[in-house]
Amino acid sequence: MIIGVPREIKTHEYRVSVTPAGVLELTRHGHEVLVEKEAGAGSGLSDEEYVAAGAKIVDGPKTVFDQAELVVKVKEPLAEERRMLRADQVMFTYFHFAADRALTEETVATGAVSIAYETIEDAQGRLPLLTPMSEVAGKMSIQEGAKYLERPMMGRGILLGGIPGVEPAEVLILGGGVVGTNAAKVAAGLGARVFILDVNLDRLRYLDDVMPANVHTLYSNRFNIQERLRSADLVIGAVLIPGARCPVLVSEDDLRTMKQGAVIVDVGVDQGGCCETIHPTTHAEPTYMVHGVVHYAVANMPGAVGRTSTFGLTHATLPYLLALADKGYVEACRADPGLARGINTEKGKLTYRPVAETFDLPYEPASMVGAA
Repeated sequence: MIIGVPREIKTHEYRVSVTPAGVLELTRHGHEVLVEKEAGAGSGLSDEEYVAAGAKIVDGPKTVFDQAELVVKVKEPLAEERRMLRADQVMFTYFHFAADRALTEETVATGAVSIAYETIEDAQGRLPLLTPMSEVAGKMSIQEGAKYLERPMMGRGILLGGIPGVEPAEVLILGGGVVGTNAAKVAAGLGARVFILDVNLDRLRYLDDVMPANVHTLYSNRFNIQERLRSADLVIGAVLIPGARCPVLVSEDDLRTMKQGAVIVDVGVDQGGCCETIHPTTHAEPTYMVHGVVHYAVANMPGAVGRTSTFGLTHATLPYLLALADKGYVEACRADPGLARGINTEKGKLTYRPVAETFDLPYEPASMVGAA
């Protein structure tokens, strides 16, 4: 199979979808890998390393899209990339369709098969290709939140961990999954006072057992959210419903009750976000203000730490990529129902129910047994 690796074109996106180590494995399996020139530069990976591993370096994305049977990316295809997709192609990447109707409808219209990292499941029902980037984003959320609490960044002028004799910042984390857990670890390590809210009592019991004493667990309901928003200096949105839009937990009216210069970092913005006033931003212009509250909403946070993120992501994606290349998507998905859950569009059909329900669009199951 011919596998194409285009250079990412989203603003300040430094990740790449396949490392030279991945190229070596793919070529050992008999596949041809086309890598766009300088695709790995943002992650510190040179064209020479790709060539040494067996890749063919090509100029420009058109050659990649024209020749590849399977296109593997990191971020969703932007408009100019969608125009290059063919009905006989498979694209394997993060899509996050539920946050973008135009992306959904235009990708369906291409007729291509879209396999989304974020909806693939393992045997335990976990999301193995979302996990590594959730780990990165969770840790980064505190790093970025601490920076934007500084007064020159329009924040409250607070050091997250405080100093002796001066109280630390209060951090509210909405969601106790992978993002929330990693955010709590970093915030607690810096000395902040941390509250994690979740609706899963078993998860709260687990977090209560493993977290340090400055992390407190609360059941997530409207009363507790409103109470903690009033005192929070930093709010982390860490809510996820696989493949669907995030529920809105923080309303615009809630912002009026928050401290001036408080910061919201909504990690789920690529799925619509859990804050009513959130909209995607970029690393070039990451923040904006609403009612005196700083909103940080970069939709590709892990892209800023491209090298760490690339290796973390590709370690997880390579086994699935090899299965798709070796067997073709139909046989690979028949053999692995969890991989079949990743099929979001197929030959002009929207095949992932939560996305169809989000936009009230027609849903049809994918062609093989076990698809979502």
